[in-house]
Amino acid sequence: MEKPDKREKIVRAALALIAVRGFHDAPLAMIADRAGVSTGTIYLYFENKDVLIAEIYKDIEDRIFPLIMKGYAPEKPVRERFLHLGTVLLRYFIENPLDFRYLEQFHNSPYGVGFRKDNILGHKRNCTVYRELLEAGVDGQVIKNLPLVILLALAFGPLVTMARDHILGFISLDNSLITRTVEACWDGIRR
Repeated sequence: MEKPDKREKIVRAALALIAVRGFHDAPLAMIADRAGVSTGTIYLYFENKDVLIAEIYKDIEDRIFPLIMKGYAPEKPVRERFLHLGTVLLRYFIENPLDFRYLEQFHNSPYGVGFRKDNILGHKRNCTVYRELLEAGVDGQVIKNLPLVILLALAFGPLVTMARDHILGFISLDNSLITRTVEACWDGIRR
């Protein structure tokens, strides 16, 4: 197995620290120490901490996108596509708690505002699939005619909450509960 390069070590260390401690309580010196590099080495790969934070987000997004697209069939009915996306996303969050915790912090911080806006407006690099699916559902009159931001909240907000509660140990989501949860999200947006 190939040894991770320094950039990867930095990203892994930053992800682990930020997911647990938050953006402001994970200084570059601590990230460097955990990665086994000098603080100056971080600057060889990232202009500053803000760039590092954005790059970690993009790295996570790049891991998620191929997974959600595997088995995704644009020709299938909206409901089936929604169930696929919701199920894969919830499972990813459960299986990757550090990524989930990082994403949750990112989206609920000033760092994530621009990314969320781009997602809603359809300018995001990869994940326009959610927006396109919801718009197709509204156009096909199978999803409620509500603003996109509301549909995203109704469709995926509960999945985020359930992933958080699973990770915190408040509930244990097995395959049956995952399926029923995603179906309940569908019920919340369907006509």
